[in-house]
Amino acid sequence: MILLDGKSYRDELIAQYEQIVEEEQLKIKLAIIFVGNNPASTVYVNNKIKFAQRAGMETELFHLDDSVNTEEVKSLIDRLNADTSVTGIILQSPAGNIDFDACAGMILPQKDIDGFTTENIASLYKGEDILLPCTVKGIIKLLLHYNISLDGQNVVIVGRGNIVGKPLALALTNRNATVTLCHSKTKDLSFYTKRADILISAVGKPNLIKGNMVKEGFIGVDVGTTRVETIENGQPVRKLKGDFDFESVSKKASYITPVPGGIGPMTVACVVGNLLKAKRLELELEKKSLNLR
Repeated sequence: MILLDGKSYRDELIAQYEQIVEEEQLKIKLAIIFVGNNPASTVYVNNKIKFAQRAGMETELFHLDDSVNTEEVKSLIDRLNADTSVTGIILQSPAGNIDFDACAGMILPQKDIDGFTTENIASLYKGEDILLPCTVKGIIKLLLHYNISLDGQNVVIVGRGNIVGKPLALALTNRNATVTLCHSKTKDLSFYTKRADILISAVGKPNLIKGNMVKEGFIGVDVGTTRVETIENGQPVRKLKGDFDFESVSKKASYITPVPGGIGPMTVACVVGNLLKAKRLELELEKKSLNLR
């Protein structure tokens, strides 16, 4: 069994992005809108800032109180859309009591680092993958990094969320995988998981997938992250747990992601990668504009 190490590959990618930014003298700025004080979101936001800065990019955090309303966030996004110094915008989810979809949908497609706007999802549907959602991109990059082909693979995804499950199904189909998308209403989940060459779970339910639900030699990608309290040496400890019962599932896996250290770091790396891609898109638009004058 080989661990799919997202942490070390993240560091490798960030170093590559840093070199490109330095060599091409690119001015790249990420604006993050963070509503409230969700503890998990605080960790994610800090990591996005940390690794974007490590790659030589500027960041600006707009940390808003839970009392902020949808119109105020829309107004901020309008301002950031118009700011030519801002390369990319992220509205961190969850976002308090605001209408997240309405706000995120206002971000200009070329500044939509998370790949959530209607235009970017439409491009994914058409197989263009202009700015791919970061977790989706991270999963694909990690599999390809370990020379795991997607062509003709029987891929089962558990979880049909808008952030991972649905866009991932499209992205993998675009890469010639045969995809089955399972969810909470799927009857006899193990019937499908046992047939998966590659099994990806993105539910957020610890130990959902057990060893008797997978076949020998399968490839496991665990996107689930839930903080659970366990007892170690008589003391309560909070740990991140994935959707896989790792002890039983890993015995049958040929490759498997750890939690933590698998897809989480890859998501952060792909935030930085999407920023670089957004900058390239911006420069291409500028060049076309100059040619039209």
